[in-house]
Amino acid sequence: MTIERIIRIMAGSFILLSLVLGIEGSPIFVSQWFLAFTAFVGFNLLQSGFTGFCPPELLLAKMGVKRSNGSCGS
Repeated sequence: MTIERIIRIMAGSFILLSLVLGIEGSPIFVSQWFLAFTAFVGFNLLQSGFTGFCPPELLLAKMGVKRSNGSCGS
């Protein structure tokens, strides 16, 4: 699995989890403040798209996870 794929999985999981924990109609609702985490993840995805800087990418690279070859779905 590549760094890019892991980051997409992490971001999607964080967003879905924070929505489930932050929306009142959810069976595992905790607090609406979890929606702030959703916004934080979204903001980081947006800034990463513009700047190319992504902190989890640096951590995963140090852990030895390989980068993709540039093709979609690699």
